[in-house]
Amino acid sequence: MLRCGAVEATGDPFEPYQLVDVDGVVVASAAAYLKDLQACGRPAATQRSYAMDLLRWFRFLRAVGVGWDQATRAEARDFCRWIQLAAKPGGPVPEVRYAPATAAHCETVLRCFYDFHLEAGTGPMVNPFPLARGSRGRPNAHRSPMEPFRGERTGRYRPKVPRRIPRQIPDEKFDGLFAGLGSNRDRALVAFWVSTGARAAELLGARRADADPGQQLITVVRKGTRALQPLPASPDAFVWLRLYQQQMRDLVPAGPDDPLWWTLRRPFRPLTYHAARAMFTRAGAALGGRWRLHDLRHTAAYRMARDPAMPLTDVQWVLGHAHLSTTQLYTTAPDEDVIAAVVAHHARRQKPPAGPDGAGAAAGYRPESLDVLFGPGPR
Repeated sequence: MLRCGAVEATGDPFEPYQLVDVDGVVVASAAAYLKDLQACGRPAATQRSYAMDLLRWFRFLRAVGVGWDQATRAEARDFCRWIQLAAKPGGPVPEVRYAPATAAHCETVLRCFYDFHLEAGTGPMVNPFPLARGSRGRPNAHRSPMEPFRGERTGRYRPKVPRRIPRQIPDEKFDGLFAGLGSNRDRALVAFWVSTGARAAELLGARRADADPGQQLITVVRKGTRALQPLPASPDAFVWLRLYQQQMRDLVPAGPDDPLWWTLRRPFRPLTYHAARAMFTRAGAALGGRWRLHDLRHTAAYRMARDPAMPLTDVQWVLGHAHLSTTQLYTTAPDEDVIAAVVAHHARRQKPPAGPDGAGAAAGYRPESLDVLFGPGPR
Protein backbone atom coordinates (compact mmCIF):
# COMPACT_ATOMS: atom_id res chain seq x y z
CA MET A 1 0.00 0.00 0.00
CA LEU A 2 1.25 3.49 -0.80
CA ARG A 3 2.89 5.14 2.19
CA CYS A 4 1.72 8.66 1.46
CA GLY A 5 0.65 11.36 3.87
CA ALA A 6 1.56 11.65 7.53
CA VAL A 7 0.38 12.61 10.99
CA GLU A 8 2.30 15.69 12.14
CA ALA A 9 2.60 17.31 15.54
CA THR A 10 1.98 21.06 15.42
CA GLY A 11 2.79 22.26 18.92
CA ASP A 12 -0.54 24.12 18.87
CA PRO A 13 -2.71 23.13 21.86
CA PHE A 14 -5.86 23.86 19.83
CA GLU A 15 -4.76 21.51 17.05
CA PRO A 16 -2.00 19.27 18.42
CA TYR A 17 -1.95 16.88 15.43
CA GLN A 18 -2.79 17.21 11.76
CA LEU A 19 -3.30 14.64 9.04
CA VAL A 20 -1.62 15.81 5.84
CA ASP A 21 -1.81 14.30 2.37
CA VAL A 22 0.98 13.44 -0.04
CA ASP A 23 1.39 17.14 -0.93
CA GLY A 24 1.61 18.25 2.68
CA VAL A 25 -1.89 19.76 2.65
CA VAL A 26 -4.04 19.32 5.75
CA VAL A 27 -6.93 16.91 5.16
CA ALA A 28 -9.95 19.06 6.02
CA SER A 29 -12.34 16.20 6.79
CA ALA A 30 -9.90 14.70 9.30
CA ALA A 31 -9.14 18.09 10.84
CA ALA A 32 -12.83 18.74 11.49
CA TYR A 33 -13.21 15.34 13.15
CA LEU A 34 -10.14 15.83 15.38
CA LYS A 35 -11.49 19.22 16.51
CA ASP A 36 -14.76 17.53 17.45
CA LEU A 37 -12.80 14.96 19.48
CA GLN A 38 -11.01 17.73 21.33
CA ALA A 39 -14.33 19.44 22.09
CA CYS A 40 -15.53 16.14 23.59
CA GLY A 41 -12.58 16.18 26.00
CA ARG A 42 -10.32 13.68 24.25
CA PRO A 43 -6.63 14.33 25.12
CA ALA A 44 -3.94 14.96 22.54
CA ALA A 45 -2.67 11.37 22.73
CA THR A 46 -6.13 10.09 21.79
CA GLN A 47 -6.33 12.54 18.89
CA ARG A 48 -3.00 11.24 17.61
CA SER A 49 -4.18 7.63 17.90
CA TYR A 50 -7.36 8.42 15.94
CA ALA A 51 -5.37 10.35 13.34
CA MET A 52 -3.12 7.30 12.78
CA ASP A 53 -6.20 5.16 12.08
CA LEU A 54 -7.46 7.78 9.63
CA LEU A 55 -4.04 7.83 7.96
CA ARG A 56 -4.25 4.07 7.28
CA TRP A 57 -7.69 4.51 5.77
CA PHE A 58 -6.71 7.45 3.54
CA ARG A 59 -3.64 5.58 2.33
CA PHE A 60 -5.81 2.60 1.45
CA LEU A 61 -8.28 4.82 -0.43
CA ARG A 62 -5.46 6.42 -2.40
CA ALA A 63 -4.15 2.96 -3.33
CA VAL A 64 -7.56 1.90 -4.69
CA GLY A 65 -8.28 5.28 -6.28
CA VAL A 66 -11.41 6.21 -4.29
CA GLY A 67 -12.15 9.50 -2.52
CA TRP A 68 -13.03 9.41 1.16
CA ASP A 69 -16.53 10.78 0.49
CA GLN A 70 -17.06 8.26 -2.33
CA ALA A 71 -16.18 5.19 -0.28
CA THR A 72 -18.77 2.41 -0.14
CA ARG A 73 -19.29 -0.69 1.96
CA ALA A 74 -17.09 -2.61 -0.48
CA GLU A 75 -14.05 -0.43 0.26
CA ALA A 76 -14.73 -0.61 4.00
CA ARG A 77 -15.00 -4.39 3.83
CA ASP A 78 -11.78 -4.75 1.82
CA PHE A 79 -9.92 -2.38 4.14
CA CYS A 80 -10.93 -4.44 7.17
CA ARG A 81 -9.81 -7.60 5.36
CA TRP A 82 -6.51 -5.96 4.48
CA ILE A 83 -5.66 -4.72 7.97
CA GLN A 84 -6.32 -8.18 9.44
CA LEU A 85 -4.16 -10.02 6.89
CA ALA A 86 -1.46 -7.67 5.61
CA ALA A 87 2.00 -7.29 7.15
CA LYS A 88 2.60 -4.12 9.11
CA PRO A 89 4.61 -1.72 6.90
CA GLY A 90 7.92 -0.46 8.22
CA GLY A 91 7.91 -2.69 11.30
CA PRO A 92 11.19 -3.76 12.97
CA VAL A 93 10.33 -7.41 12.30
CA PRO A 94 9.14 -8.36 8.79
CA GLU A 95 5.80 -10.09 8.31
CA VAL A 96 4.42 -8.84 11.63
CA ARG A 97 0.69 -8.26 11.25
CA TYR A 98 -1.48 -5.67 12.94
CA ALA A 99 -2.80 -6.80 16.32
CA PRO A 100 -6.53 -7.65 16.48
CA ALA A 101 -6.97 -4.76 18.93
CA THR A 102 -5.49 -2.36 16.35
CA ALA A 103 -7.85 -3.61 13.64
CA ALA A 104 -10.84 -3.34 15.97
CA HIS A 105 -9.87 0.17 17.09
CA CYS A 106 -9.42 1.25 13.48
CA GLU A 107 -12.90 0.02 12.51
CA THR A 108 -14.48 1.86 15.44
CA VAL A 109 -12.66 5.12 14.68
CA LEU A 110 -13.62 5.06 11.01
CA ARG A 111 -17.25 4.24 11.76
CA CYS A 112 -17.39 7.18 14.17
CA PHE A 113 -15.60 9.39 11.63
CA TYR A 114 -18.31 8.76 9.05
CA ASP A 115 -21.06 9.12 11.66
CA PHE A 116 -19.68 12.57 12.43
CA HIS A 117 -19.77 13.60 8.76
CA LEU A 118 -23.24 12.10 8.31
CA GLU A 119 -24.55 14.35 11.08
CA ALA A 120 -22.72 17.34 9.62
CA GLY A 121 -23.97 16.58 6.10
CA THR A 122 -20.44 16.63 4.71
CA GLY A 123 -19.90 12.96 3.94
CA PRO A 124 -21.57 10.13 2.04
CA MET A 125 -25.26 9.48 2.64
CA VAL A 126 -24.54 5.98 4.02
CA ASN A 127 -21.83 5.05 6.49
CA PRO A 128 -19.42 2.65 4.72
CA PHE A 129 -18.76 0.91 8.05
CA PRO A 130 -22.12 -0.65 9.01
CA LEU A 131 -23.34 -1.89 12.34
CA ALA A 132 -23.48 -5.61 12.95
CA ARG A 133 -26.58 -7.37 11.67
CA GLY A 134 -29.34 -7.13 14.24
CA SER A 135 -27.55 -4.29 16.05
CA ARG A 136 -29.44 -1.02 16.23
CA GLY A 137 -28.68 2.12 18.13
CA ARG A 138 -26.25 2.51 20.99
CA PRO A 139 -25.00 -0.73 22.60
CA ASN A 140 -26.18 -1.38 26.18
CA ALA A 141 -28.64 1.52 25.90
CA HIS A 142 -31.40 -0.46 27.65
CA ARG A 143 -29.17 -2.38 30.03
CA SER A 144 -30.31 -2.61 33.63
CA PRO A 145 -27.77 -0.94 35.95
CA MET A 146 -27.92 -4.11 38.06
CA GLU A 147 -26.63 -6.23 35.18
CA PRO A 148 -22.94 -6.48 34.26
CA PHE A 149 -21.73 -4.40 31.34
CA ARG A 150 -21.42 -6.48 28.17
CA GLY A 151 -19.15 -5.46 25.35
CA GLU A 152 -20.80 -5.99 21.97
CA ARG A 153 -19.52 -6.25 18.42
CA THR A 154 -21.26 -3.12 17.22
CA GLY A 155 -19.40 -3.01 13.91
CA ARG A 156 -20.07 -5.63 11.26
CA TYR A 157 -16.42 -5.69 10.22
CA ARG A 158 -15.01 -5.35 13.72
CA PRO A 159 -12.86 -8.43 14.48
CA LYS A 160 -13.04 -10.31 17.74
CA VAL A 161 -10.35 -9.24 20.15
CA PRO A 162 -8.96 -12.06 22.32
CA ARG A 163 -9.01 -11.38 26.00
CA ARG A 164 -5.41 -11.06 27.10
CA ILE A 165 -4.02 -11.39 30.59
CA PRO A 166 -1.93 -8.27 31.37
CA ARG A 167 1.78 -9.00 31.23
CA GLN A 168 3.90 -8.27 34.28
CA ILE A 169 7.68 -8.17 34.61
CA PRO A 170 8.92 -10.99 36.91
CA ASP A 171 10.80 -9.78 39.97
CA GLU A 172 14.13 -11.26 38.90
CA LYS A 173 13.82 -9.66 35.46
CA PHE A 174 12.79 -6.34 36.98
CA ASP A 175 15.82 -6.32 39.29
CA GLY A 176 18.13 -6.85 36.33
CA LEU A 177 16.35 -4.22 34.27
CA PHE A 178 16.51 -1.66 37.08
CA ALA A 179 20.21 -2.33 37.62
CA GLY A 180 20.84 -1.65 33.93
CA LEU A 181 19.30 1.83 33.94
CA GLY A 182 21.88 4.49 33.20
CA SER A 183 20.81 7.54 35.23
CA ASN A 184 19.13 8.66 38.43
CA ARG A 185 16.31 10.13 36.36
CA ASP A 186 15.56 6.79 34.73
CA ARG A 187 15.69 4.99 38.08
CA ALA A 188 13.31 7.54 39.59
CA LEU A 189 10.89 7.20 36.68
CA VAL A 190 10.81 3.40 36.78
CA ALA A 191 10.50 3.39 40.58
CA PHE A 192 7.50 5.73 40.38
CA TRP A 193 5.85 3.75 37.57
CA VAL A 194 6.21 0.41 39.32
CA SER A 195 5.07 1.69 42.73
CA THR A 196 2.19 4.01 41.76
CA GLY A 197 0.72 2.13 38.78
CA ALA A 198 0.42 5.44 36.94
CA ARG A 199 0.29 5.41 33.16
CA ALA A 200 3.50 6.49 31.46
CA ALA A 201 2.07 9.74 30.08
CA GLU A 202 0.39 10.59 33.39
CA LEU A 203 3.70 10.54 35.27
CA LEU A 204 5.59 12.35 32.52
CA GLY A 205 3.08 15.21 32.72
CA ALA A 206 3.81 15.86 36.40
CA ARG A 207 5.11 19.26 37.56
CA ARG A 208 7.64 19.90 40.33
CA ALA A 209 4.90 20.93 42.75
CA ASP A 210 3.14 17.60 42.16
CA ALA A 211 5.86 15.65 44.02
CA ASP A 212 5.34 15.69 47.81
CA PRO A 213 8.12 13.68 49.51
CA GLY A 214 6.80 14.54 52.99
CA GLN A 215 3.47 12.83 52.32
CA GLN A 216 5.08 10.29 49.96
CA LEU A 217 2.63 11.32 47.21
CA ILE A 218 2.87 12.37 43.58
CA THR A 219 -0.12 13.94 41.84
CA VAL A 220 -0.99 13.07 38.25
CA VAL A 221 -3.69 14.06 35.79
CA ARG A 222 -5.79 11.00 34.96
CA LYS A 223 -5.97 10.03 31.30
CA GLY A 224 -9.73 9.63 30.97
CA THR A 225 -11.31 12.00 33.46
CA ARG A 226 -8.50 14.61 33.47
CA ALA A 227 -8.92 14.72 37.25
CA LEU A 228 -6.03 15.39 39.62
CA GLN A 229 -5.25 12.35 41.76
CA PRO A 230 -2.48 11.96 44.35
CA LEU A 231 -0.84 8.54 44.26
CA PRO A 232 1.27 6.97 47.01
CA ALA A 233 4.77 6.03 45.87
CA SER A 234 7.60 4.02 47.38
CA PRO A 235 10.28 5.76 49.49
CA ASP A 236 12.94 4.58 47.00
CA ALA A 237 11.25 6.53 44.22
CA PHE A 238 11.62 9.79 46.13
CA VAL A 239 15.25 9.01 46.96
CA TRP A 240 16.07 8.58 43.28
CA LEU A 241 14.04 11.70 42.47
CA ARG A 242 16.07 13.74 44.94
CA LEU A 243 19.34 12.48 43.47
CA TYR A 244 18.12 13.36 39.97
CA GLN A 245 17.01 16.85 41.02
CA GLN A 246 20.35 17.50 42.68
CA GLN A 247 22.10 16.44 39.47
CA MET A 248 19.99 18.88 37.41
CA ARG A 249 20.22 21.75 39.88
CA ASP A 250 20.71 25.14 38.18
CA LEU A 251 20.51 23.46 34.77
CA VAL A 252 16.73 23.41 34.26
CA PRO A 253 13.89 25.65 35.54
CA ALA A 254 12.84 24.68 39.04
CA GLY A 255 9.59 26.58 39.56
CA PRO A 256 6.55 24.79 41.00
CA ASP A 257 4.79 24.80 37.61
CA ASP A 258 7.83 23.68 35.61
CA PRO A 259 8.05 20.11 34.29
CA LEU A 260 9.42 17.50 36.68
CA TRP A 261 11.18 15.43 34.02
CA TRP A 262 13.79 16.75 31.57
CA THR A 263 16.21 15.40 28.99
CA LEU A 264 19.75 14.89 30.27
CA ARG A 265 21.61 16.46 27.35
CA ARG A 266 21.70 20.01 26.11
CA PRO A 267 19.58 21.70 24.99
CA PHE A 268 17.46 20.62 27.93
CA ARG A 269 13.82 19.95 27.01
CA PRO A 270 10.85 18.42 28.82
CA LEU A 271 11.03 14.64 28.53
CA THR A 272 8.51 13.26 26.04
CA TYR A 273 6.74 9.92 26.06
CA HIS A 274 8.61 8.71 22.98
CA ALA A 275 12.02 9.51 24.53
CA ALA A 276 11.07 7.71 27.75
CA ARG A 277 9.82 4.72 25.79
CA ALA A 278 13.09 4.54 23.84
CA MET A 279 15.03 4.62 27.12
CA PHE A 280 13.02 1.77 28.59
CA THR A 281 13.14 -0.27 25.38
CA ARG A 282 16.95 -0.07 25.35
CA ALA A 283 17.12 -1.21 28.97
CA GLY A 284 14.82 -4.16 28.25
CA ALA A 285 16.69 -5.13 25.09
CA ALA A 286 19.92 -5.42 27.09
CA LEU A 287 18.25 -8.29 29.00
CA GLY A 288 16.92 -9.93 25.87
CA GLY A 289 13.32 -8.95 26.62
CA ARG A 290 10.72 -6.87 24.80
CA TRP A 291 9.20 -5.06 27.77
CA ARG A 292 6.96 -2.06 27.27
CA LEU A 293 6.44 0.97 29.48
CA HIS A 294 2.86 -0.12 30.11
CA ASP A 295 4.15 -3.41 31.55
CA LEU A 296 5.35 -1.40 34.56
CA ARG A 297 1.73 -0.41 35.27
CA HIS A 298 0.70 -4.06 34.96
CA THR A 299 3.52 -5.09 37.31
CA ALA A 300 2.43 -2.56 39.93
CA ALA A 301 -1.18 -3.74 39.62
CA TYR A 302 -0.22 -7.41 40.07
CA ARG A 303 1.89 -6.64 43.13
CA MET A 304 -0.92 -4.70 44.81
CA ALA A 305 -3.74 -7.08 43.80
CA ARG A 306 -1.89 -10.12 45.14
CA ASP A 307 -1.24 -8.51 48.53
CA PRO A 308 -3.88 -10.08 50.85
CA ALA A 309 -3.74 -7.02 53.13
CA MET A 310 -4.78 -4.63 50.33
CA PRO A 311 -8.48 -4.55 49.32
CA LEU A 312 -9.17 -4.82 45.61
CA THR A 313 -11.24 -1.62 45.74
CA ASP A 314 -8.11 0.23 46.89
CA VAL A 315 -6.22 -1.16 43.91
CA GLN A 316 -9.08 0.03 41.68
CA TRP A 317 -8.76 3.55 43.08
CA VAL A 318 -4.99 3.64 42.60
CA LEU A 319 -5.23 2.42 39.00
CA GLY A 320 -8.15 4.72 38.18
CA HIS A 321 -10.35 1.95 36.78
CA ALA A 322 -14.01 2.80 36.20
CA HIS A 323 -15.11 -0.83 36.65
CA LEU A 324 -13.93 -3.27 39.32
CA SER A 325 -14.08 -6.04 36.72
CA THR A 326 -11.07 -4.43 35.00
CA THR A 327 -9.07 -4.53 38.23
CA GLN A 328 -10.04 -8.17 38.77
CA LEU A 329 -7.93 -9.13 35.76
CA TYR A 330 -4.89 -8.73 38.00
CA THR A 331 -6.07 -11.41 40.40
CA THR A 332 -5.47 -13.99 37.66
CA ALA A 333 -2.11 -15.68 37.96
CA PRO A 334 0.30 -14.86 35.11
CA ASP A 335 1.02 -17.59 32.57
CA GLU A 336 4.51 -18.29 33.88
CA ASP A 337 3.21 -18.85 37.42
CA VAL A 338 0.51 -21.25 36.21
CA ILE A 339 3.04 -23.17 34.08
CA ALA A 340 5.42 -23.49 37.05
CA ALA A 341 2.60 -24.73 39.28
CA VAL A 342 1.50 -27.36 36.74
CA VAL A 343 5.08 -28.55 36.20
CA ALA A 344 5.45 -28.92 39.97
CA HIS A 345 2.18 -30.87 40.04
CA HIS A 346 3.45 -33.34 37.45
CA ALA A 347 6.72 -33.71 39.36
CA ARG A 348 4.81 -34.59 42.51
CA ARG A 349 2.77 -37.16 40.59
CA GLN A 350 5.96 -38.93 39.51
CA LYS A 351 7.02 -39.66 43.11
CA PRO A 352 5.72 -42.98 44.54
CA PRO A 353 3.61 -42.54 47.66
CA ALA A 354 5.55 -43.26 50.85
CA GLY A 355 4.15 -45.45 53.65
CA PRO A 356 4.68 -45.05 57.38
CA ASP A 357 8.10 -46.70 57.16
CA GLY A 358 9.10 -44.51 54.19
CA ALA A 359 8.37 -46.88 51.30
CA GLY A 360 5.75 -49.15 49.84
CA ALA A 361 2.50 -48.69 51.73
CA ALA A 362 -0.11 -46.12 50.83
CA ALA A 363 0.15 -42.94 52.87
CA GLY A 364 -2.50 -42.29 55.47
CA TYR A 365 -3.13 -45.86 56.72
CA ARG A 366 -2.38 -46.79 60.32
CA PRO A 367 0.18 -49.64 60.72
CA GLU A 368 -2.12 -51.72 62.98
CA SER A 369 -4.85 -51.66 60.32
CA LEU A 370 -2.41 -53.03 57.75
CA ASP A 371 -1.34 -55.75 60.22
CA VAL A 372 -4.94 -56.92 60.52
CA LEU A 373 -5.30 -57.14 56.75
CA PHE A 374 -1.90 -58.56 55.77
CA GLY A 375 -0.39 -59.87 58.98
CA PRO A 376 2.63 -58.55 60.84
CA GLY A 377 5.95 -58.22 59.17
CA PRO A 378 7.51 -56.22 56.38
CA ARG A 379 5.35 -55.29 53.41
